[in-house]
Amino acid sequence: MTIYEKAIEFINSGDVVGLGSGRASTAFIKLLGEKVKAGFKVQGVPTSEDSASLARSLNIPLVTLEEAIGNISCAIDGADEVDPDLNLIKGYGRALVREKIIAASAKKFIILVGDDKIVSKLGSRGKLPVEVVPFGAALVKHKLHSLGIHGEIWMKNGTQGITDNGNLILDCIIPPTLDPAKLEHSIRTIPGVVDTGFFIQMADVVLVGDNNFNLIKESFRK
Repeated sequence: MTIYEKAIEFINSGDVVGLGSGRASTAFIKLLGEKVKAGFKVQGVPTSEDSASLARSLNIPLVTLEEAIGNISCAIDGADEVDPDLNLIKGYGRALVREKIIAASAKKFIILVGDDKIVSKLGSRGKLPVEVVPFGAALVKHKLHSLGIHGEIWMKNGTQGITDNGNLILDCIIPPTLDPAKLEHSIRTIPGVVDTGFFIQMADVVLVGDNNFNLIKESFRK
């Protein structure tokens, strides 16, 4: 059984499901599309325009967050790092703000990762995405520097990348940390910061796959 097939087991017919963004979420959405084609009843709330476009192409019915609020049974997404307490770094797919909003709106947040994403400390892969208001980017970079953090604006096709929210992403070089909540607080107090890629105490279930994404471990938040 793959991690994507296992994730389907958390969904009941008629549920509203948060649809994540990125490679793991793309694979899950494609499998969900096959289930919908076979008659499975579900509605999706996408976390990005890319996920919305993919879901529409697979005839997965979509609803807005406003329509679904209070009724999202689970959100299913990937992650870039997972620590032993199931804290996460997300956002390499550039949809971290909407992903966090949908995760917070869902009754259960389920993460799909390969075993290479499991780390002893968040920051082990060296990068933390931070979404910032364009007008405040210079200030945020300056304040981050005072915290010992170097941030570079995400570039896409030779120009500054723009998120679905119209903002910029700073890719911040951070050291591995045992206290991600403290670091997140320090960053989020900077004017101009919209949110960070830290997802602290949000994941309820982490499904870990091998190189072929066959399920090898399930972890549950204590």
